[in-house]
Amino acid sequence: MTLTATDVTVPIAAYARRFHANAGPRHHVGSPLGAWLLLALCAPASDGETRNILNALLGAESGAAADLAAVLLADPHPLVPLGAATWYQEPPGSDTALSRWLTGLPPEVDRGPLVSQAELDAWASRHTGGLIDRFPLDDPSMWFVVATAIATKVSWERPFDLAPASALGPSSPWAASLHQVLATPDGPGHQQFVAATEAAGDVAVHAAWARGGLQVTSVAAAPDVPEADVIAAAYDLAPALATGGPLQRRSLFDLPLGEGPLWAISERTGTVKGVSGRQERCSAALPAWSANSKINLSAPGLGFPEAIAALAPGGPWAAAQSAMARYGRVGFEAAAVSAAASTLAMTVPRRGLIRTAELRFGHPYAVVAVTVDPPGQSSRPAGVPGPWHGLPVFSAWVAEPEDAGQA
Repeated sequence: MTLTATDVTVPIAAYARRFHANAGPRHHVGSPLGAWLLLALCAPASDGETRNILNALLGAESGAAADLAAVLLADPHPLVPLGAATWYQEPPGSDTALSRWLTGLPPEVDRGPLVSQAELDAWASRHTGGLIDRFPLDDPSMWFVVATAIATKVSWERPFDLAPASALGPSSPWAASLHQVLATPDGPGHQQFVAATEAAGDVAVHAAWARGGLQVTSVAAAPDVPEADVIAAAYDLAPALATGGPLQRRSLFDLPLGEGPLWAISERTGTVKGVSGRQERCSAALPAWSANSKINLSAPGLGFPEAIAALAPGGPWAAAQSAMARYGRVGFEAAAVSAAASTLAMTVPRRGLIRTAELRFGHPYAVVAVTVDPPGQSSRPAGVPGPWHGLPVFSAWVAEPEDAGQA
């Protein structure tokens, strides 16, 4: 069975829930996709019950997951460089699980003798455009290492405007500690609305499009909704918004007027288009933010105990991801290095009601970045998506906002 980005959206969302639960409700960023791809590359070495466990965690048969990893490595998205490598102290014997696994790796996976820590750091920096300069594992007893790297650095199609932090609303705990926040400009490149979700109820949604095929979606739920449910809602909404999938948008006319923690809805009479005599408008205010995270991938439920045991049974091991991201007025950048090692039509204007919502990302919320096919750059037949279309590549839980500036 051949997997596509559409096929793995749900499995990656399930893996992301485990990934972010492991990080906890602290401010953090990571790439569940980067960890999933590392697991997918390792999984073909497994068999028996270990393979069944890895298949369940990957949400797909391990061979198919590894094939998708190979496709993504061979055909990277122009905005999201992707790399993979494995190193070992000495070539394994010809009849070992490790040697058979090495033989089956895609040609895009770098491989060779285990290098110094400085060279591992240089590999991480080279494959993330300098965004991450330290390899996530640093242990002189490592004898076998496998890693993936993923990165992006983009400019918004339309930069944000700036607004006073009071735009986050009177109930926001951040409004008093910040001076300026990001405000959505008029025109294309941004979309904001209220959506109904199964996981988190009604949520505020903002999506910003970057030049060349990346969409970054922010999702805020009521303050008492658990982090895991907000992230799950974001992983449902972001790919659907990127690919034209189904969304349950809420009409502002079905929501009460007035102030709330997620929005303020007002109503006035004015000139509207359309035959309904009603018009809806949304704006959004959200903070700038950045994060640097080191996430332990050794926890049960992420698959690395099983994957490394299949490749190098019996020895101690470690797995971790280093990640960073910056979200600001003019663009977004993010990178993650994941590693595991054994250590061993027009209408006539008319008067009507205009209902306006000011969406407020004024307390912790989720962010998911999704790749889409670049416009006009695909050699595929019309209507045939590329291997990256609709694929979530980075996600974050934003709990420590920053003042927005010109950058």
